[in-house]
Amino acid sequence: MEKTLEYYMELDYPVELSKIKPEEGGGFFVSVPLLPGCMSDGDTLEEAYSNIVEAKKEWFSSMIERKMEIPEPTSMR
Repeated sequence: MEKTLEYYMELDYPVELSKIKPEEGGGFFVSVPLLPGCMSDGDTLEEAYSNIVEAKKEWFSSMIERKMEIPEPTSMR
């Protein structure tokens, strides 16, 4: 089965979020630890989340195009 962008976007990847200090510009930094280099930021939590969704799409698209392995999250049951 060929795994598509839509397949990967439906998976539940854990996201890490941290607040950026005001003296460093403020806002929020967000990343997906399972996807090296997949990160973004935003002035609000909502903007940061929206931006990481777009960053994941770009990350997955690039990996699929280059036929590289994409790590998948494991169930935490």
